[in-house]
Amino acid sequence: METPTSDAGIYARESAYLDRFVQFGEAGERVISLSFPKTPEADSQDDHPLLDRIEDYLNGAEDDFADVTVGLTVPTDQRTVLEAVREIPYGEDATVEQIARMTPGLSASEQEDLTQVREALAANPVPLLIPDHRVRDGPSAAPPPVEQKLRAVEGR
Repeated sequence: METPTSDAGIYARESAYLDRFVQFGEAGERVISLSFPKTPEADSQDDHPLLDRIEDYLNGAEDDFADVTVGLTVPTDQRTVLEAVREIPYGEDATVEQIARMTPGLSASEQEDLTQVREALAANPVPLLIPDHRVRDGPSAAPPPVEQKLRAVEGR
C-alpha cells in the first residue's frame, strides 16, 4: 500500500497512547524526520495518510511501514546500519551484535563496529519507520517512554 505524499511539509497529530504528538517532515515525497514532541511545530498540519497509518499502528494494526520512502540525510556508515535495522520484521527484535552481522562491512566481534551500530541507532532521524525500538540492547532515537510503548504495541 503506497502512502501518497505531497511535495513538502510538517505533519503532526496527537497520540493519546503515546501521551505526545507524532510529527514528521517530508520533502520531495520522502519522510526526512520523525519525532515525538510534547508540542508540535506551529505550522504543522494534522491531515496526512501516514498519520492515519501510524494512528492505526498505535491502536494495534500490524504495519511495518516498509513502503514509506525515507530520505536519510545521514553519513553512509550510519545509513548502512539503519538500512539493516529496517529489515527487522514487525513483532521481532534483534541485538546490536545481530545488526552488526546484518550490516555489510561490519563485524559483531569488533567493538568499533558495535559502537558504530549504537551511534547510528541514537542518530536515527525517523524512529518507528526505521524501527530502532526493535533493537533490544541498543539506544533508540525515540524518547524512552515512547520506545517502551512501541515495543508494547508489537508484543515485546
